[in-house]
Amino acid sequence: MNVHLTAELERFVQTKVQSGRYNSASEVVREALRLMEQKDEVRSLQLQELRRRIDKGLIQAGRSEGADGDEFMHQMIDDLDHREAKRKAG
Repeated sequence: MNVHLTAELERFVQTKVQSGRYNSASEVVREALRLMEQKDEVRSLQLQELRRRIDKGLIQAGRSEGADGDEFMHQMIDDLDHREAKRKAG
């Protein structure tokens, strides 16, 4: 497989190799792909959780057990902010 990178990305890859952490450009690309795969998995889990919460809310609404919309949205935004901060920290 041949991969063509922009000059900027090629310099980035070479900088990583020169840092000594990676032995080749292939290692850098493999690591980048692993990280992309992890990010995709996290995103998939987040979407599953969001769908679960929406389904739960729809069921509750069907039984007239709905929550205050503003409160619910604030909780969801706080939860997403917390997850984003945790992701950036870790």
